Amino acid sequence: MTTTPPTRADLAAARWKTSTYSAANNECVEVAAVGAWVGVRDSKRDHGPALIVPAVAFAAVVDALRTGKL
Repeated sequence: MTTTPPTRADLAAARWKTSTYSAANNECVEVAAVGAWVGVRDSKRDHGPALIVPAVAFAAVVDALRTGKL
């Protein structure tokens, strides 16, 4: 795993995705995979800050949500 998180330029070039479960009112989060990292941001602030976490940690959170452990 790359230990250096993505740069702002990396995040700007990333392909951000919104869940298909999100409502049409733009009140949702977007995620982008950037190497071994995942960026999470507010869909209304696409040029604002993003939370950057290791992809394995993000996958663990998603799994915990899906299985009702979180």
